[in-house]
Amino acid sequence: MPFPSKLLNDNEQVVLDLRPHWSTLFKPAVVLVLAVALTVVWAVADITALFFIFLVVTVVALVYFVIRYLRWTTTNFVVTTDRLVYRSGVLAKHGKEIPLERVNDISFHQTVFKRMLGGGDLVIESAGERGQETFANIPHPAAAQNEIYRQMEASKARDADRMAGRRDLSVPEQLEKLDELRQRGVISEAEFETKKSQLLDRM
Repeated sequence: MPFPSKLLNDNEQVVLDLRPHWSTLFKPAVVLVLAVALTVVWAVADITALFFIFLVVTVVALVYFVIRYLRWTTTNFVVTTDRLVYRSGVLAKHGKEIPLERVNDISFHQTVFKRMLGGGDLVIESAGERGQETFANIPHPAAAQNEIYRQMEASKARDADRMAGRRDLSVPEQLEKLDELRQRGVISEAEFETKKSQLLDRM
């Protein structure tokens, strides 16, 4: 199911809403197909004992597939204009959130097999207690990595414009806020110097 819009902050928009790669359903689907096939074979052969055994196996395989499918459809890796959100759980929900301004580094890992299928793992390093988080089975992780970087740059630009454009602060106060953003890594040194020059010209 899609990420609920009611969980978004004001002026926040969803950029990516990804479920785990479809390959996570491959194993339970194969087990279910094999169980159904064997049940049909023994039904046609009219071997009652084996038919009932494989009928039970088929029911178990179906339950296994349904559980995995529900987990798949209720797991979201979401990139918004403000943060990264990971939510999972059918009944009980579990979630992780990382503000874009706290993301320090993003890398991805793909085995040869996962690369052929278009899946992989994203590793996100952030400032704070959690440090490094691994999000497994992300579809097209390189594209997700690039999109996160784009949103980080856009977020930095918005924060810089918001702080530099505030008219209710004096120039020294705006310079102080800009320096705070620079120290936190929200804006680069070059961006800081440009905004600083613009503010000093007003004095």
